[in-house]
Amino acid sequence: MPKKRLSTVLDPAAAAKVAVARRAKPSPVPDHVRLALTLELRRELAEKLSLKAIKSERNIEAIVSALIEAAAKQWR
Repeated sequence: MPKKRLSTVLDPAAAAKVAVARRAKPSPVPDHVRLALTLELRRELAEKLSLKAIKSERNIEAIVSALIEAAAKQWR
């Protein structure tokens, strides 16, 4: 017989920690985690991101990560 899970409502901060603990993998970079995402983007946007990465001699993951970091600063 399957175990019943008790439904508990977590506050958003605790729920976020649980989500990252379940989905993320350790990173070799201190205080970072590896979180794999699959993005469906408009082709034009994907090409713009690729162009920015090529011009700045960085990879597209670094470009997207920097954009997310910049957006997150506005949330604080």
